[in-house]
Amino acid sequence: MQIKILGWSGGIGSHLKTTSFLVDDDVLVDAGTGLGDLPLNQMTGIRHIFLTHSHMDHIAGLPLLADTMFGIHDEPIVVHAQQETIEALKTHIFNWVIWPDFTALPTAEKPSLRFEVMKPGDKISIRSREFEMIPVNHTVPGVGYCLRSETGTVAFSGDTTTNDTLWNVLNGYEEIDLLFVESAFSNSEIEISKISKHYCPSLLGEDIVKLKHRPDVWLTHFKPGEEDLIYRQCVEAMPDFTVQYLRGSEIFRL
Repeated sequence: MQIKILGWSGGIGSHLKTTSFLVDDDVLVDAGTGLGDLPLNQMTGIRHIFLTHSHMDHIAGLPLLADTMFGIHDEPIVVHAQQETIEALKTHIFNWVIWPDFTALPTAEKPSLRFEVMKPGDKISIRSREFEMIPVNHTVPGVGYCLRSETGTVAFSGDTTTNDTLWNVLNGYEEIDLLFVESAFSNSEIEISKISKHYCPSLLGEDIVKLKHRPDVWLTHFKPGEEDLIYRQCVEAMPDFTVQYLRGSEIFRL
């Protein structure tokens, strides 16, 4: 199993792309702006997308991907998400005003995009890889995912702040090899972290001790320009973990 980091940042800039992780050659976890860096011949391989929530930085690439891939495949790209996330996409994006409704193109019977509702606790198997949806705590209905294969287990926090659900579910696994977890703001911005329901290093440090496993921790979703500060504070807040932060284009093989 391979995971390539296409996007990892909490914002955009000359080298900054928002959240999108490519699993092997056919699955995305989130569809942020990082998706746009894939060559066309690799985009054609994407058959499933697992969304954590409806915020723009996690779905910005989806409408453009649907347009770019239109007419290339006989079978639709399947988007897995909570009902609330799907409704937000239908209402605000794929509404014929902001973007065409690719769930009805070229026809409703043979669309190029298909939404499939998942609920927290649901598990879906795709080519010997199991994806479990995990509820988390964000300003809109949000989830993380745990991905298990014969070669390893990887967890994605999605956007969240203090919660028990993520850690309780992960503790039910025999082992977690990699944990991709957000820390959007520095400790000086703890109040905005709480309002926007994101982690800052101190909140993440308080929460991660609930995890019985000791995976390699890779930090994501930093506020642009504060990457080094947030990273240093996270290292201090999590002394029992090996902590690193994503810079983009990393490839993890399990």
